[in-house]
Formats: sequence, C-alpha cells, structure tokens
Amino acid sequence: MHKIITFCCLSMIATVAVNAYAQEDDSDLPEWAEEQIEPFRERVGNWVDNTSRRIDGFFGTDDYMQAENESYLRLGQELDWMEGEGVHAETTLRYRIDLPTSEERLRLVIESDPEESQGTLEEQGSGRLANDQRDRRSSTLGLDWLKSRDKRENWSNRIGAGVRLRLPLDPYVRLTSERLWQLGDSPWQLESNNRVSWFNNDGYSARTRWDVGRPLSERRHLRFITNVQWREEEDTLEYSEIAEINHRINDRSAIRYSAIALGESASNPRMTNYYLQTRYRRDIHKGILFADVIPELHFQRDVSYDPRWAMTLRLEMYFQREITRDYF
Repeated sequence: MHKIITFCCLSMIATVAVNAYAQEDDSDLPEWAEEQIEPFRERVGNWVDNTSRRIDGFFGTDDYMQAENESYLRLGQELDWMEGEGVHAETTLRYRIDLPTSEERLRLVIESDPEESQGTLEEQGSGRLANDQRDRRSSTLGLDWLKSRDKRENWSNRIGAGVRLRLPLDPYVRLTSERLWQLGDSPWQLESNNRVSWFNNDGYSARTRWDVGRPLSERRHLRFITNVQWREEEDTLEYSEIAEINHRINDRSAIRYSAIALGESASNPRMTNYYLQTRYRRDIHKGILFADVIPELHFQRDVSYDPRWAMTLRLEMYFQREITRDYF
C-alpha cells in the first residue's frame, strides 16, 4: 500500500507539470483498475447510504428515502516523514452517519473523531493528526438541534449533546455558531466559526476561527485565517495565523500555498512554530479517489528555529451514494 501511495502521488505531480490546464478525462487509472474499483465503491457507497437511511427511518419520518443524506465513509492511507523523526505510516477510517428526519430540527448524528479530539492547532494544521492522535480515536453518538438560519443574514447556531462511544461512556454538550459577512461592496468576505464544548472526561474547550478572503481570479483565492483555541485538558491558550492562496489548476487538481505561525499562552505569549506548506491535491478517479502531496518547511522553537523538512503523502477513497468533489 505504501508503494501504491508513493507511485500515485509522484504520477500526479508529473501529470500536472505536463498538462496543467488541458482538458482531461475523469480518471488517471488504467481501465483494468477502474473495473476493479467501481463495483467495490458502488457496493460500499450504497451500503453506507442504505444503512443510514434505514436507521433514519426507524427514528424519524417516512421521508427518510427522499431526504438529503450526508453520510459517508472515508478510508485513507498516509505516509508521514519529518526530518529527525523518521517515517510513520497510518491507515485512517473516518465516517459520518447522518439521520436528518429524526425530527424537523433535531438530527441524530454518529461520527468519528470529533473536533475536540483533534489535538493542538499545530497537530490540526500540519496534517499529522493520524499519527499524533492514535490514542484519541473515538466516535460520538448525539443529537444536534439546528436553528435554521441563513448565516449570511443571521447567526446560525447548532446545539448538540450525546456521548463519546468508549468505556466509560463520555457525555458531551456542544454549541456551535457561524456567521458570514460580505464586507460592503468589495469582494472580501468575513466568516466566523465558534465552538464551546464540554466532555465529561476532558472538561471544557473553546475555539474561535475568523476567516477573511477574496477571489484573486477565476482560479485563485486569497485567505487570512485566525484561530484561537483553549482546552481545559491542556490549560493553554493557543493561536495561529495563516495566509494562504488556493489555486484551482483544472477540474481535477488544486494546490494551496500557506504560511503559518503558531503561538501559545496569554500571560507570556510566544511563537512556537513557523512553517511553509504546499498542499497539492489530485482527484485520481471520478471524485472517489484522491491523493495529496504535502511538503513543509518548519522553524520550531524547541529546536532553536533550525529549519526542518517534512513531507506527507496521502491516499483517500470516499464511499457515498452521491459523489462530491472535495478539494480543500
């Protein structure tokens, strides 16, 4: 599997270098590989969709077959290397079972890896979550109450409660609030995403994210992102500043250039890491199979800001009935 990931990622780099803007087919795979993948993807995707709808029908209304369902299963394989730390390999499984008709505004949701379990801002931003958070793998079962509002006009709020599925069971409560503003007549938009939560085993946590951006052209978008996070488990205020340019190369490829600064502590603020990141993402096969190449250059405080290279190679397959193309 590791050799397959490396081959796919190197192949897609060569593809984009030779044919960046040309019209392309919807797959890089040879015909024999498509014949193997398509039936398997369709069977698993239909199983995910049918299973979630049957559960939804048991708890919800007779509209469960017609309601939009966002359930998915995502299988990934990742190779991660950082200078001085060696290579790590990890297989990841992410899923979400969406039950939209349980009540008019009450949704029963089952999902893996809740946001609160995804570690520090550095772990979230560097793409090394799978390797650094093995002991945090968990699933949640809960009810989300949706206050249905257009976030361009009002604050859109979501209140959720449930349990983390591990022994002993870990109850939680979560409040999420979002808002989107158009800044006057300019092309700039400002988005705010905020979350406060409590888990019985981990205590309280809070996170706020402010994202301001604008299109630079039909294919390029500029963003500046500020994150602030506090978790009772760590009892440290963390913050990050990100400047990034997203470039849609063609219908199947995109690349992101990022400069990131990470810091911590409110009473004695200090920067802990600066790094440059490039993330190239390629739709290898029909919105189902994706590959990422993510090189990084880190300047970390704990090694006296000496430069350290890092590289992540990732291959992901999505299983759901309705295929959606996910870039970033």
